[in-house]
Amino acid sequence: MAKRSARRAMRRNQEFAQFPEADNVRRLFDEPQWSPVDEPDRIQKYRKNIRAQNETQQLLLTAIDTAPLVFAVGSAGTGKTYLAVAKAVEALEAGRVRRIILSRPAVEAGESLGFLPGDLEDKLSPYLRPLYDALCDRLSAKRLKALMAEGVIEIAPIAYMRGRTLNNAYIVIDEAQNCTYGQLKMLLTRLGWHSSMVVTGDPEQSDLLSGLSGLAEVADKLEPVENVEVVRFSRGDVVRHPLVAEMVAAL
Repeated sequence: MAKRSARRAMRRNQEFAQFPEADNVRRLFDEPQWSPVDEPDRIQKYRKNIRAQNETQQLLLTAIDTAPLVFAVGSAGTGKTYLAVAKAVEALEAGRVRRIILSRPAVEAGESLGFLPGDLEDKLSPYLRPLYDALCDRLSAKRLKALMAEGVIEIAPIAYMRGRTLNNAYIVIDEAQNCTYGQLKMLLTRLGWHSSMVVTGDPEQSDLLSGLSGLAEVADKLEPVENVEVVRFSRGDVVRHPLVAEMVAAL
């Protein structure tokens, strides 16, 4: 099998060499796969400490410290994902959990990317980019890469979560508005002993067909349950460009 693959690669190289080189011609999939932790010119920088930017963010930080299951729902740009990942790293560094599990629906925002080359991690990397960005703010790129190689930080596709029991783990379910009611029920019941789970999402920005998203319904049903906290963000909590808050209100 290895010899056959080598012969195919040599044949492709010979075929490519027949064409004159040009600046606008390159092979698609023979280059190394993109990895978010290998980018040399990242805007994000390592940060040791975090602090709440407003009252609702402080409510979220307190809820994560006191409840094993927390929903952070509301407007885009309010720091839900960033704070959830930051607290995950804090729990790992303090030894309260043994691993971090990141999960996000592989749903395109209105367009289909089609087939993506590479292994499972390569295929999921574009969808998990926001989580990587937050991790790189909390960990150096070298340490992040080492933790991922050791399995301490795990990328867990939603499709492969059924049947698992997640003990001694910190789980972040991001963009949960793109999960159906059944998917969220399955994900929430994965919670094991000595574990925490944070579910983030904006019910107003679902990429599913109308009526399929289960985030708002699940959050409403579980809000009265003991040891479950639901923190709701509004446009007044937006910490991105001030124009984002105006657009959220207008759209």
